[in-house]
Amino acid sequence: MKKKVRSKLMSMALVFTMAAGLLSGCGGNNVAEADKNTITIWHDKEDAVAEVLQKKLEELEPDVHVVLEKKSDLTESLKMIGSDPKAAPDMYFFAHDKIGVYAEMGILAPITDIIPKEELNVYMDNTLEAATYKGEIYQLPVYYETLLFMYNRRYMKDDEVPKTTEELYQYMQDNTAGGHYGFVEQHSTPYYAAGWINGFDGTILSDDGTPGLDSEETIAALKYHKKFVDLMPGETEYATVNTLFKEGMAHSTIAGPWLVPTVRANGMDVGVASMPVIDETGNPISPYMGVQGIHVLKNAAENKKSAVEKVLRALMDPEVEVDLAKASGCAPAMESCYEMDEVTSDEVVMAMRDTAEHAIPMPNVPEMDVMWTVVGNLLTDVNMSGKDVTESAKAAQQEALQLIESMR
Repeated sequence: MKKKVRSKLMSMALVFTMAAGLLSGCGGNNVAEADKNTITIWHDKEDAVAEVLQKKLEELEPDVHVVLEKKSDLTESLKMIGSDPKAAPDMYFFAHDKIGVYAEMGILAPITDIIPKEELNVYMDNTLEAATYKGEIYQLPVYYETLLFMYNRRYMKDDEVPKTTEELYQYMQDNTAGGHYGFVEQHSTPYYAAGWINGFDGTILSDDGTPGLDSEETIAALKYHKKFVDLMPGETEYATVNTLFKEGMAHSTIAGPWLVPTVRANGMDVGVASMPVIDETGNPISPYMGVQGIHVLKNAAENKKSAVEKVLRALMDPEVEVDLAKASGCAPAMESCYEMDEVTSDEVVMAMRDTAEHAIPMPNVPEMDVMWTVVGNLLTDVNMSGKDVTESAKAAQQEALQLIESMR
């Protein structure tokens, strides 16, 4: 009798064990399925931009749940954990200039693994150029930014805006006195100086990762730019330059579009105009162009392809770019957006569109990481320490070559 009871108890236990296993198996599949439909996106954007993105991505519910997570240390975090599927995001929204670093790490998937290349023809050519590394497109462009020539209409009227750099220089000579400056910029910051170097057909770094600091064109640009620097304040930090312009002590500046809301809030009637043409070359000042967009990590492309594609296609809606233009003055990456009144009526966006015709996409190769410090030191030597331009440029070139060699 005891044997029969024991046998029945063992049979019941076995049934319960199998049932529990089946239930847990079903539960596990559900969790896995839910995980495949959850996409985490890192970003570092201001609230106005994040809100537009969040609103659009919420339309994917309940099929896809998107978690938009702000990360102040996004670039370094990706270097540290980008290859760990448990810790890394599925996608990230950021500028294009780190693409080469992450592609070489092997953590990125080409966008064309998910979206056919021919569907990307709706984007401006230079935004796709920025997104391309070694022949592969690693970013879906959404908007871009360039520096702008801005002026305070209280001092500089629309018909007085310099069309050439020599006209700008004359204006500086006539209006720099008593604590006022005709023109200011962050002249010894590489991002700002790049516009002058590019305008001379010089280069900080070529597409193949070769520095061009000692080229005739780059040296000529540094020498020419120096006379403008001599009529600017010695202190050229971001806060100092922007404060001078915001408080009306500087009549004009070259700055990013993010400065416009600040000076308008301060009561300034600010104008934006095309970059002055450099008399020496016939080229306008040609700043770097930063393209902001979405990137896909390889693990997500392989394991969450359906959800990732839905996110990408949601962000390919032109209305997203129009909403970003209205919310934060972002210049759309799609050609078709420039046929819409909401975009063409925005003078800041259209000024960036004009500047983008000559802007150079920031290099996205890994070697650029070392160039910011080298070029910053070169500009300090030339503009603030009065060292010989040619000798300083040649020394900086050698330093850059050595640092790049140590990376390989």
